[in-house]
Amino acid sequence: MKEKNQNFFFELELEEDQSIKLAFWADARSRAVFEYFGDVISFDTTYNTNRYNLVCGSFVGVNHHGQSTLLGCSLMKKEEIESFKWLFQCWLRCMGGNAPKEFLTDQCASMKRALEACMPTTIHRWCIWHIMKKIPSKLNGYKRHADIEQEMSQVVWNSHSKDSFDRNWNDFLLNFGLVDNKWLSDLYEDRHIWVPIYLDHHFWARMRSTQRSESMHSFFNKFITRNSSLIQFVKQYDNCLGSREQAEKESDAADFHTVIPCATKSSIEAQFQDVYTHQKFREVQAQFRGKANCITRLTNSALGYSVYEVGEQVSSSIFNKFVVTYDSVAAEVKWQFLLFESRWILCRHALNVLSFEQVSQVSPRYILERWSKKVKRRYTHIKSSHDEPLLEPRSKRFDQLVFHSQNICEFASESEELTAILHRAYDNVMAEMESLKAKRKGTSSLSHEDTNLESVNELQSPPRIRTRGRPKNRLGLKLDKQIANATKKKKTKVLSEVKVMFFKFVVIEFIFLVNSLANM
Repeated sequence: MKEKNQNFFFELELEEDQSIKLAFWADARSRAVFEYFGDVISFDTTYNTNRYNLVCGSFVGVNHHGQSTLLGCSLMKKEEIESFKWLFQCWLRCMGGNAPKEFLTDQCASMKRALEACMPTTIHRWCIWHIMKKIPSKLNGYKRHADIEQEMSQVVWNSHSKDSFDRNWNDFLLNFGLVDNKWLSDLYEDRHIWVPIYLDHHFWARMRSTQRSESMHSFFNKFITRNSSLIQFVKQYDNCLGSREQAEKESDAADFHTVIPCATKSSIEAQFQDVYTHQKFREVQAQFRGKANCITRLTNSALGYSVYEVGEQVSSSIFNKFVVTYDSVAAEVKWQFLLFESRWILCRHALNVLSFEQVSQVSPRYILERWSKKVKRRYTHIKSSHDEPLLEPRSKRFDQLVFHSQNICEFASESEELTAILHRAYDNVMAEMESLKAKRKGTSSLSHEDTNLESVNELQSPPRIRTRGRPKNRLGLKLDKQIANATKKKKTKVLSEVKVMFFKFVVIEFIFLVNSLANM
């Protein structure tokens, strides 16, 4: 069963008994948003909140404010390779057949196989948090397991090149007698999809884990309950989209009506202030402030090509050194620290070199439209599925016509000749439509849609299933439990005190009553 139109895309795969096996949906605005922010996607299935116990999976991107944006949602009965293939194919078809450049998931073999089949050119990354949190359970049988965990973290996070990571990893295995550990051996074989130094030369919008997806799932809880039916789930999903859209509109308004003051006198900082959204400009400002901890030294210079050593003080006794090169002819700066490649933000080391070279304006290649507050993005003119009733045929047809005519109008506006061609075409089409309308006068021309979202209510409920579920020890959960326990103890203590006070009151009243009777 499927329903496709400009405002909504809904598709189901059913079991033989008509119970739900897989469901996927996305709205028109999400598909248009993908054009701008579909470069890196986080996908996670560790959430289930519906009466069928189906797993909810969300496709989450990052907009120009650094906010999470929903680009599709799914419900799954089984997390198998074929199920993920079906889901990814639906999502790609909905997004116009364009695969994202990068895709972030948890450490799921079925997802990995499905992604390789459906998106062979996409860079796949595993959530590093899911991997690192397994260290205690996988290695607690070894002596000095606390030292093992600390050393492994050092190797993973502080290796500044692939060669240094390989050396550090081998030394780590030898030092702790872990050469024969299968879990670590398998991780090393897959190092290219989870170790930062192997991936940070690609753009990830500051994502190294699926926390954005999991945060989005937490956001769902404001709209969805465990008792939600499928039809309620989809409608509440639309309300969720509306809330995210409103948050983006508020950030857009703040960008146009307020200004964040520059932290320095640098003309380069003012350049970013003028173009970037507030959120991204704050990230740039953090790098300008970080320049105070750096010392720059010229080590070599020839034919407009300069090599610098930038020392950064990261603590009272630790200095890190980075090599930065500057090509004055191409106005290009290159460095070890992969902040621009992974986040598309110039790092403090590069900014130090640009200051040393007395560069007043950076090359346009370093100011990206993706973070710009001045770009007019087409999706802002498209109504979301929550703006109007999903099942109103005329509004759907209207939005579909607006969507398709947008491209034609943009193309025609490039010249007077193209505009004249389009005007003539409009006149001919209008005459043809008026002629057809006159012929049909007096007869009904209402179209009938064979399928609609309400028919989902007729589907059989699938049996409850056991899923991988949300991680039970997510960061901060331990603290939440401690707070809950402390609150519980506090309530218990208060109740106990109330009981004592009540008992004392009863005793006093009893004594008073006895004395009164004795005096009678």
